[in-house]
Amino acid sequence: MKTMPNSTKEEKYRWIKPILEDEITIKDMAKICPFSERALKYWLAAYRKYGLEGLQNKSTRPKTHPRETPIRIKERIIELRRERKQCALKLQWDLEEEGIKIHYRTIGKILKVEGLTRRYRTKKIRWKYVRVPLKKGELMEIDVKYVPDRIKGRRYYQFTAIDCASRWRYLQAYEDESTFLAIKFLKELVRVADFKIQSVKTDNGSCFTNRYQGYYKSDLPFPRPHAFDKVCQENNIVHYLIDPGKPQQNPFVERSHREDQKFYEQNQFKSFEELKYKLRIWNLEYNNTKHCGLNGLTPNQALRL
Repeated sequence: MKTMPNSTKEEKYRWIKPILEDEITIKDMAKICPFSERALKYWLAAYRKYGLEGLQNKSTRPKTHPRETPIRIKERIIELRRERKQCALKLQWDLEEEGIKIHYRTIGKILKVEGLTRRYRTKKIRWKYVRVPLKKGELMEIDVKYVPDRIKGRRYYQFTAIDCASRWRYLQAYEDESTFLAIKFLKELVRVADFKIQSVKTDNGSCFTNRYQGYYKSDLPFPRPHAFDKVCQENNIVHYLIDPGKPQQNPFVERSHREDQKFYEQNQFKSFEELKYKLRIWNLEYNNTKHCGLNGLTPNQALRL
């Protein structure tokens, strides 16, 4: 009683077995076999090299594509990604300056294949906000960031100001986060900025406000205004405060601090002077970096519009 083959490789083996045992030639087998002589020769070669596993059906997917991205461009994408740590859209803009036209989605696929993307991504809830276009200087966010590593056992602080319209930033490092230094930073910001600052937005830190540290604890009928608010009034600047525990209401400065964290991870400082020098260089680089929120423009270019 003859049984049917259980798999394609077993069926192929049954057709080439008489040829392997010299019972029939390949040409004679091709006359009675539903397969071509070329297929029989291919099966024989695969069987002699790999055994029965060589007769297993393989994918017919082509190994190459006529429109595949050239290896030179792939290597350049990988080089830029490792060097600048930028997203696919920013890499597309950088490659266009070099005369290489490639879509950012293609760049993203190349980065994913090479394992250069973040493995774990949190699912973000996207809301459709109606954003009113701002003019430069109309609103600036100010915040303080701890310098992650201590320098000679001492903690330092980074004051950050960012324009919500152009993403232009001004950074300065100080030895503490006192009210005196917050006022000093604001005065430097007014002097350095090439535009009129109309309003600033900060969190509820004690260096910016006494609303939650001493405002309601005062026995005076009219609580004393904070020194930072006085300087804002002298410069005709409106001072806004975010809700307590809501750093997402300062989105631009918090997002820029995430980029600053990468800067601190890649640099070490031997002194406070070196920290201030490298921070100034980093701020110049940031203001000349293309931003997705500005459609490929740098903050310095957005200021000139």
